[in-house]
Parts: sequence; structure tokens; C-alpha cells
Amino acid sequence: MTRQNEKLAPFHVKVSAEAIAAGQFARLGYDVSVQYGANQPEYDLIISKGDDKLYKVSVKGSQEGYWGLTQKFLTKSKADYKDAIDKWLQKHSSKTIFCFVQLQNVPIDILPRIYLATPKEVAKRLKETANNNGATILYENHTWKRKIAIGFGTIDKIPNSWKFSKERIEQLTK
Repeated sequence: MTRQNEKLAPFHVKVSAEAIAAGQFARLGYDVSVQYGANQPEYDLIISKGDDKLYKVSVKGSQEGYWGLTQKFLTKSKADYKDAIDKWLQKHSSKTIFCFVQLQNVPIDILPRIYLATPKEVAKRLKETANNNGATILYENHTWKRKIAIGFGTIDKIPNSWKFSKERIEQLTK
């Protein structure tokens, strides 16, 4: 059995995050289709509720307090974060819902923190990171402390409006 402060393997973080997300959507009455085997690049779950509309959900789990999202879009010649964010955004459908599940510092008997956002909302948040210099990482709650850091003195935090709730899901599935 894993102790609370032990790090999970990335595979276990992914499986945990997807299962938790699927369970939460189901608790709110959504039909949930979970894909197994080879992953689709755009989504991990399909949800629907009471109509024929299907919504793709891309689940991202973390036990670090952040999610690395756009680093593969950086070029070796320069670290143009905003360009990498734009390239990342082009790869995602505007209809995809991102579901971020945070396992860091969450006891086993407490539900992890979960956030929902559109690709455009994620891209906007990433561009605002580090005092509007942009970053490849979506931080749950990060204070830039080092004086040499480009974002020194700023706090990057996921908006409260992204918290998983019935209202938030309804807003994203209109």
C-alpha cells in the first residue's frame, strides 16, 4: 500500500485521475465512456447527459502542483512560450473540456482538487503566467520567489471559476 507522502508512478497518476474524473461526472448524472487501450490524442473520456451531444474530456493528473502542457512545442533555438502555447491551442478542439486533477497533499480519504477549462481558457492562463511572459506549465497555485525569476513577485493560480461543480460543467456544455 502506498503511503500518503510517496510519489506514484506516472501511470498510476493517470489512471487515478481518469477514474476520479469519471466518477465525479457520473455522480452528476452524466453518462461516461472511458477509453481503454491505445489513447486518443485529444481525449480520455466522453460524457453526455440527456441529449445526443457528446463532449470530449482530456484528463490531466498531477501530484506536483502543476501540469506541464506546452513544452513539446518549444523550439530549441528560442524559448518563445506564447508561440508554443498558440501551437498547443491549435492542436485542440474548442469543444474539448480539460479536466485537471491534483493529487498533491491530498489524503486518501479526501477527494482531489479538480478543475475544468476550455483550451482557450487554458491558453489564456498560460500566457498570463510569470507576469505575462508565458510558460509551458499550468500552476495550481505558484508564487514566484526567486529574484532572478521572470515572474518574481507574482502569483499564478488557477481561477476559482474552474473548480469542478455542476454549474461549471453546465457552463462548458452549453
